[in-house]
Amino acid sequence: MLARTSIDPDRPDDRRANGRRSRPFPRLPLIIGVLVVGLVAGGLLVAGLKVWKLFDGGPDPVTIATSSLQSVREQALLTPFAARFVAVVTATQNRFGLSAQKTLIMPGLVRYEIDLAKLNQRDVRWDARSKTLSVLLPPLEIAGPEINLTELREYGGGGLLSALTDARTRLDAANRDAGQKELLRQARQPLPLKLARDAAKHAVERSFAMPLKAAGLDAKVVALFPEEAGHDPSLLDRSRSIEEVLKEQSGKP
Repeated sequence: MLARTSIDPDRPDDRRANGRRSRPFPRLPLIIGVLVVGLVAGGLLVAGLKVWKLFDGGPDPVTIATSSLQSVREQALLTPFAARFVAVVTATQNRFGLSAQKTLIMPGLVRYEIDLAKLNQRDVRWDARSKTLSVLLPPLEIAGPEINLTELREYGGGGLLSALTDARTRLDAANRDAGQKELLRQARQPLPLKLARDAAKHAVERSFAMPLKAAGLDAKVVALFPEEAGHDPSLLDRSRSIEEVLKEQSGKP
């Protein structure tokens, strides 16, 4: 025979049991409230960012370029490219009916440099229409050649003339002078100059482009040397230098 158990709401124990059963999931309203507050806060944040962009206009490319210019100037001397050349020269001495000849093989290292400290605000221009930042670079300079004396190779001799006179000393001096001039001549050839200019332009373009990209600006950076700017002056003609823009913003004449 089965026993039946009834719950009497007037009994204290039964009231507690009945109370527990009548309140399922007591934390659900709290969780829903937190989610609603989070969604509202997120919506307000997104709306606030849109309003800020509407009134503030977003990052200013001129301000960013000015900061980048200062950072680039602090790098001072930039060596974007270096090349190794080999000069082969021969000197001859003729005296008293006698002759002496020596050949010198001279390897040398040449560095291509630009002095970034010479950059100023007039050299950096912003074209708002095409979103292009143009940078007019200082002239490319050639440093060296650097000669390692242990790598020099000499052939030939002075013979009798060297034994009777200072022909050997004169030959060595003439060869070393001619060797350095030959190394510089090779360094000024179109191909190494192009490689050096391209490396310098890419390095400077990266220095200005990275802060603009980090700020979310879709801008193009073009670096030019003075001789290149003369071939295509259109960028400089339609753009304004940072110096001009800053003067206008400050209200200075």
